[in-house]
Amino acid sequence: MRKKPLACAIGAGVIAGLMSSAACAQMSDNVVRIDILNDMTGIYADAGGKGSIVAAELAAEDFGDKVAGARIEIVSGDHANKPDTAANLARQAYDAQGVDAIADGGSSAAALAMQTVSRERKKIFLMSGPATAELTGKSCSPYSFHWMYDTYALAAAPPEGVLKRGGDTWFFITADYAFGKSMESEASKRIAAGGGKVIGGVRAPLDTPDFSSYLLQAQGSGAKVLALATAGSDTSNAIKQAHEYNVIGTNTQVVTFLMFINDVHAMGLNAGQGLISSTTYYHDLDDGSRAFAKRFWDKMGRPPSIVQAGVYSSVVHYLKAVAATGTDDGTKVADKMRELPVEDAFTHGARIRADGRLLRDLYVTEVKKPGESKGPWDYWKIVATIPGDKAWRPAGESDCPLLKTH
Repeated sequence: MRKKPLACAIGAGVIAGLMSSAACAQMSDNVVRIDILNDMTGIYADAGGKGSIVAAELAAEDFGDKVAGARIEIVSGDHANKPDTAANLARQAYDAQGVDAIADGGSSAAALAMQTVSRERKKIFLMSGPATAELTGKSCSPYSFHWMYDTYALAAAPPEGVLKRGGDTWFFITADYAFGKSMESEASKRIAAGGGKVIGGVRAPLDTPDFSSYLLQAQGSGAKVLALATAGSDTSNAIKQAHEYNVIGTNTQVVTFLMFINDVHAMGLNAGQGLISSTTYYHDLDDGSRAFAKRFWDKMGRPPSIVQAGVYSSVVHYLKAVAATGTDDGTKVADKMRELPVEDAFTHGARIRADGRLLRDLYVTEVKKPGESKGPWDYWKIVATIPGDKAWRPAGESDCPLLKTH
């Protein structure tokens, strides 16, 4: 049975200013419930998993665990990267468990399935784990927000730099699901535009333990660049095995399009040194990033990944919109989220486009050599910054119908 709307109440700390203009709260029950749905035990567990729950809890902590007079509750579930499971969990969350927003999302295939449910239920979906640009393309939704990265942006930076260094022939090892296929497609366009050529490729199933046959095919192709359109432990495993089989030589460059700081930790600097990738968060980027990382580290014993930082940032912004509107109504909150600039510990003045894409800066990273690292988890150096208005797919090139009405 649904409870009566609560009266307006001014929240703590960061939300106090927002509530002064909010209308009387119209909450569906006494709780703003946020569900962390991701991969809790598989290849993305380090990048998301339980750390995403902690990140959401830190966001709720910023509000004193209450917003618009309602208690904030963080719940979670494991979809194991299975789209059917993800869709079923999303339906249960929205329909039976009183969930107002789902965060993280995990893999791209699982997120696409949950996005459909979110759209049907007119409920908020905050995506920091998924990468496919389709989420803000033809599958875009008024209720979904793509927070940290996508395949369009991630594919942009590495080819340009590698082509300039003579890497004009490429071989892809690609994850055989939505993320990998989208990444390969986007990167191949950049390679061709830069005068390079993709001369071969293979598709690897999710959670592949042995990359030897794929790596030997890459070596036999004679390509100057081994491109890994993979993610999570698949990436670190492929790189470690590439070293074991001597696939990475003086004439071979390795490009990773999506690399989590956890992957670098898993493979070590000896194996990872020199790898080029890109990110929108690094725990040692600036004072705000370091401050959030310390809070997370105190609870988890390590810094947050880009995914976990994205959960924190997206949940903070969602709660600000709830505070400003005084309601958990999905349509009103989604509209307010697009209206408000995104401000948190490490995000400053970023804007959300009509398709749900957060236009934040993108940083090109290079893994440090062992001698360059000054301590635990000091793994990346920032070699370039792509501004938020340049990093993402231009609105005019998108097939998202929401952009046609703005």
